Amino acid sequence: MFRTMMKAKIHRATVTEANLNYVGSVTIDEELLERVDILPNEKVQIVNNNNGARMETYVIPGPRGSRTVCLNGAAARLVQPGDKVIIIAYALMDEKEIANHRPRIAIMGEENEIIEVIGEELHGTVITS
Repeated sequence: MFRTMMKAKIHRATVTEANLNYVGSVTIDEELLERVDILPNEKVQIVNNNNGARMETYVIPGPRGSRTVCLNGAAARLVQPGDKVIIIAYALMDEKEIANHRPRIAIMGEENEIIEVIGEELHGTVITS
């Protein structure tokens, strides 16, 4: 049996741009993608902390070091620059893989800098950056 598990998470990134006229996707700084092991064209879920919107799309790498998080196409209607979002990638895993799996979770600062990368979340953890 396979289960869908959280593989990577970018927690509380700040949306830097919303581009309605693009064909679709989310553009994320290439350096950030590497730190959490999300690949170009990988499917992600995006949760907007400001308005509760949830969407799925795929990733396009943005310029390295730019700290870009840009929602493109129809997704641009669900965010505003400055909104805080959570970006989650999932993977299908069997029981053996799950036993040794630790997701990569990037805790983000106000300027889309990585504050910390952790491998698990505990109940009651509050991150206010």
